[in-house]
Amino acid sequence: MSCCSANALLTPSFPVPRRKKTRHVITTFTIPRCHVRPGMSLQQPLTAITKLLWGNSLPPQLLISTVRSTWSATWHLLMSQLAPSDPSGGYSRPPSQFPANPNSPQFPRQNPNFLHLYVGLPCPWAHRTLIVRALKGLENAVPVSIAAPGTDGSWEFRNGAAQEGEGDKFVPGLDKANGCRTLREVYRLRRGGYEGRSTVPMLWDVKKKEVVCNESYDIVELFNSGLNGLAGNPGLDLAPPALKGRIEEWNRVIYPNVNNGVYRCGFSQSQEAYDAAVNELFSTLDMLDDHLGRCRYLCGDMLTLADICLFTTLVRFDLVYNVLFKCTKKKLLEYPNLHGYMRDIYQIPKVAETCNFQAIMDGYYGILFPLNPGSIRPVMPSGCEHEALIRPHNRESLSSSADQIMALHVS
Repeated sequence: MSCCSANALLTPSFPVPRRKKTRHVITTFTIPRCHVRPGMSLQQPLTAITKLLWGNSLPPQLLISTVRSTWSATWHLLMSQLAPSDPSGGYSRPPSQFPANPNSPQFPRQNPNFLHLYVGLPCPWAHRTLIVRALKGLENAVPVSIAAPGTDGSWEFRNGAAQEGEGDKFVPGLDKANGCRTLREVYRLRRGGYEGRSTVPMLWDVKKKEVVCNESYDIVELFNSGLNGLAGNPGLDLAPPALKGRIEEWNRVIYPNVNNGVYRCGFSQSQEAYDAAVNELFSTLDMLDDHLGRCRYLCGDMLTLADICLFTTLVRFDLVYNVLFKCTKKKLLEYPNLHGYMRDIYQIPKVAETCNFQAIMDGYYGILFPLNPGSIRPVMPSGCEHEALIRPHNRESLSSSADQIMALHVS
């Protein structure tokens, strides 16, 4: 078509020039080499290349589709390792590999002088052991080593960091029991070694080089009643026989729907699994808020292990779970009774010192790559700052007895 059009322009009144040989000229260009200088982010050369390829326009749809498909497949692969799921895409928490029953004969045979506790500050399950250890006055009897999450998601110890400091706050530090660099190395010291998940909290027998227990609730039960001979506050009982039945009932509600419920929301791998988890979570929070409008603590006037287990999730709710785990229906701040209850426990002597909010945020936002690929940590909500949490809660009016509160103030 173009040749015909060109020939139509040649009229007979002008001589037709002799046809010359056609020369094909190929124009080439060279993409400038991008040298990454010290202090120069990787984003700068990538930005230069993308501008060269398609200017200021959006990337081609094919590229977007390809990247999305690749990221989706990679995300599911990462999540399958981080958070194993059931066939519906719901999070299925792996069981602890070293559970123990504090009522069994094995605990009396353990020499409590050789127990050592390993924890990580972001972990709510480890946090409950720190609180019970503090309330019972076991700081000298059970030393603690605090690990920090590494970039690969494992727990590691940091050289040169103070173990307990920063204004009486717990901070990550060295392994004071074995001098290991990572918690995985500690687990492997046990007889026969270990190749499973190296989780916190973990109670370690220093003399036998053996894992005593890594199930958090078993550890808090041991701290509550199994080490009274070494405790600075032996009179405090967070699970009195008269309340054990009610504590167990609350645990059966709180563990699947709240403690593990926030993880079921955040680690869901399907919309159906998320919808089920988030509905169960907030219906349970609604029920708890109503109940705590009539009672100071879950079982009445007395603080129990059930309260400790609920507290460590609540204190992280607006800080992490509301945003990162998509628990967005309500903030804890919107539950007047639950939020006051959380502040009530936070203000019990020694509890606030176990709450390192900077470490909690760093651990969740900086390490959970599949949920936050950019590792950008949002600003701390004002309602989660220490000054907000020490505001009067006025929950004393719900308590009919001061005996338990007095016991909590005995060091």
